[in-house]
Amino acid sequence: MDVFEALADSVRRDLLERLACAPARVVDLAAEYPISRPAISKHLRILAHAGLVCAEPHGRERHYRLAPAGLAPLHDYLEKLRPARPPIPEHALDGLDLEVRRTTRDRRATTSTDSDKEQTA
Repeated sequence: MDVFEALADSVRRDLLERLACAPARVVDLAAEYPISRPAISKHLRILAHAGLVCAEPHGRERHYRLAPAGLAPLHDYLEKLRPARPPIPEHALDGLDLEVRRTTRDRRATTSTDSDKEQTA
């Protein structure tokens, strides 16, 4: 099962959101949903098979956590949908640099002229 099939179910999407906050045991996750513990376990197996979560054994329990690397196919797909932004041409930055220098020079000239007027008054 791929990432998109795994994310097609709302319970699995909710489980991912929950696991993004902190790792959890199956029993803790099952307590948060109106479905059985075996059903939660099945959803977690599907998410694990898709590479979205991983299970770490702690004694007799398994703690599930989000596997951020598993979201790469989704991220790549969404990047393809994002319209490409044109790069800023170098000459546009040159023009900006010229305008900043000109504005700074004009302000200095205005400030020194104002100071000269105050000294002669």
